[in-house]
Amino acid sequence: MSDERINRSPEPFWRSSADIPSFSKLEENKFFDVTIVGGGISGITLAYLLTREGLKVAILEANQILNGTTGHTTAKITAQHDMIYDEFISHFGEERARAYYEANTQAIQFIRETVQNHEIDCDFSKEDAYLYATSEQYAKKLDTEYEAYQKLGIQGAMVDILPFDLSIKTALIMKNQAQFHPLKYLSKLVSIVQEQGGEIYENTVAVDMEKGKHPKVITRDGYEVSSKYLVMCSHFPFHEDKKSLYFSRMYADRSYVVSIRAEKEFPGGMYLSVDKPIRSIRYTPLENGEKLLIIGGGTHKTGQGPDTLSIYKDLERFANDVFGIKEITHKWSAQDLYTLDKIPYIGHFAEDTPNIFVATGYKKWGMTSSTAAALLITDLIKEVDNPYADLFTPSRFYADPSIKEFIKTNADVAGHLFAGKLEYTGKKLEEIQLNEGAVINLNGKRTGVYKDQDGKVHMVDTTCTHMGCEVEWNHGERTWDCPCHGSRFSIDGEVIEGPTNKPLKKVE
Repeated sequence: MSDERINRSPEPFWRSSADIPSFSKLEENKFFDVTIVGGGISGITLAYLLTREGLKVAILEANQILNGTTGHTTAKITAQHDMIYDEFISHFGEERARAYYEANTQAIQFIRETVQNHEIDCDFSKEDAYLYATSEQYAKKLDTEYEAYQKLGIQGAMVDILPFDLSIKTALIMKNQAQFHPLKYLSKLVSIVQEQGGEIYENTVAVDMEKGKHPKVITRDGYEVSSKYLVMCSHFPFHEDKKSLYFSRMYADRSYVVSIRAEKEFPGGMYLSVDKPIRSIRYTPLENGEKLLIIGGGTHKTGQGPDTLSIYKDLERFANDVFGIKEITHKWSAQDLYTLDKIPYIGHFAEDTPNIFVATGYKKWGMTSSTAAALLITDLIKEVDNPYADLFTPSRFYADPSIKEFIKTNADVAGHLFAGKLEYTGKKLEEIQLNEGAVINLNGKRTGVYKDQDGKVHMVDTTCTHMGCEVEWNHGERTWDCPCHGSRFSIDGEVIEGPTNKPLKKVE
C-alpha cells in the first residue's frame, strides 16, 4: 500500500473487520426517558445499561456511530494511565487517587464480564501494561510512581529490561490489564440495545439545548427531542452556557498510529514510554494467527504540531529499528480531550441541571474512562449512590493544579487567536500544487486553499466558527484544525470535530 493511499484513507484496520450497523437519521419530533448525544463507547454502553433497566433510550449521533475517537482508539483496557498516581496523591490525596484506580479497575471488570456473559468474539486478552523509561531522569520518576502503586495497593513490579530488543533504564508493570477489538465489542452492545427497544439515529446533529423538567435537544434539521434525562457523550459537549465553559477547561490533543506486520516476533503486552518522544506499542491478533503491531506516538495539541506526515515517518523509523517492517498496513490519528486536572468530567452538566449530564475529558484512556462514565451516570439517573461521583463531578475545582492549567491553557488560546490574525500568508493561489493545502491572502482576506488530485480548488474562510481563531492546514489528515479549542473541518469546511457545530464559510 502506497503512502498516498494510506494518507488519503487513514482508517484503522478494525473498521473493515467489524460488522458495523448503519441507521437512518431523525425525521420527526420524539420523546424518550433518556436522550444520549454521542454514539461512542460511553453513549453505547450507557444505552446498553439503561435499556436493561427498561428505560426508553435514544442515541443521537452527528455522523455514524463508532466512527469518532472510539473508532480510532488503540483499545487498551487499563488503569495504567501514564504516570498519574504519584501526581494524584500529591494533588488530591491517597483516597481520591485510590478511587480513580478503583473506578477504572471496575470498568475493566465490567468489560470482561460483559464479554463473557454475551460470548462476544472481540479478541479480548489479558495483558500486562508497562511504562518504560529510556533516561535516568524518567527512571527516577518511575521509581516514585512505583512507590505510589505500593501506597495505593496496586499490583505492580519494576523490571530492567523489556521482552524485546529496546534499550531502557527501567519499566513499571501493572499486572492483569487487557485489550480487545473495540468495534466488535460495541457492535454486539448495539444489537442488544436495539433488542431492548433502544433507538439510534445517525447523521443527526444536535445544535442547541433547552433546560427544564423535560430537557430538549434541537437538531440541525429543526427537529426536537425531549426526554426526562439528557446525557452529552459527544466528545466535546455540544452545548455551552456562561456557567459551564467546558471549552475553557479542556484542550484537544492529537496522536498518531501506524500498524505493521513485523519481521521480529512480538511477545505480547502493552508498552508506553514516559519520556520523549512518546511511543506506544501493542498488538492485535489477525485471523491467520499473526500479531499486527500497533505503534503510536507523536502527541501534540490540535492545530499546533509539526507536519503530520513527519510524525508518521518518525513512527515508521522507530518501528523498523525495533521490530523490522515487512509491511505498513494502515496509518491513522485520533483526537482526545484533557481536563485541567487530568480527571474526566462525568456527572451533572451544571449545578442547576439535575437531569442533564455530561461525560468527557478521557485523555487517551477512553475504553476504561468511558465505561466508568456509563456506570456512574446510570447510577445518577437511578438515584443510586456511587462512590466515585464526587471524584468525577464536573463542578469540582482544585486550586492546584486547576488554576495553573486554566491560566496556561487559556493563555495559549489567546496567543494563537492573535497570532493567527497577524500571520503572514505569502503563498499565492497559483503556487499551490496538486494534493496540497495552504493559507493564502485572497483579496486581502486570510483564505484556506486545498487543490485536490484532479486540480479542483477548495477554498474556505479560515476563521473558526467557534470563537474566531484561525485554523491551520493538517497535511496528514487533509483537514483544517483550530489551534485554540480543537475544532476540525474538512477541505470544504464541514465540521469533523467540535466544539463548534457550524461549518467554515466557503469562498468562491
